[in-house]
Amino acid sequence: MGTSDPTQAPDPGNAATQEARGGGFTLSHALSLVLAVAITAAIIAFRQELARFAAYGYLGIFVITLVGNATVILPVPGLVAVFAGGTALNPWIVGLVAGVAQPIGELTGYLAGYGGAGVVENRASYQRVRRWMEQHGFLTIFVLAAIPNPVFDIAGIMAGALRMPVWQFLLACFLGKTVKSLAIAWLGSQSIQWLAPLLNTLKK
Repeated sequence: MGTSDPTQAPDPGNAATQEARGGGFTLSHALSLVLAVAITAAIIAFRQELARFAAYGYLGIFVITLVGNATVILPVPGLVAVFAGGTALNPWIVGLVAGVAQPIGELTGYLAGYGGAGVVENRASYQRVRRWMEQHGFLTIFVLAAIPNPVFDIAGIMAGALRMPVWQFLLACFLGKTVKSLAIAWLGSQSIQWLAPLLNTLKK
């Protein structure tokens, strides 16, 4: 009969995986989940007031993209502000400002995952993203942050559930979100040149 060796040290990876599956739920996990849900609800409730920050230049871009990425699962688009900002402001500064703000907002997803991944376990893409995160956590966050897609929140939640170091999560987010924001702000800056001939034609 096989018995476990009491002297064998526990595997931290297995412990993290068990916690991601719902084991070891503590008060800190519950508070993290409640905080993430509360932030999401507040942003949705006050989304019209937050939209007024668009008139404040780079500060407005920072605020809108931060809160736009702070909602969990229910999106409040911030890339529209990045595109619009690129049409009127320096697109490279707009991209960098958004690249700094968005990872801060994504911490709500990380906190939700730290509190438990149950909020997304029934989504079709959950198991796929989970495998990616377990095998290539940093790269997964970077790639999903760099391209517009509907599953980044799941990756952020899994990063928290699997106890990915928060600095790694923020760094991967910053790199990916900055790449995406720079591209979108640049497209915004070029859109005026593309649309101007069309608008002039329509006026004739």
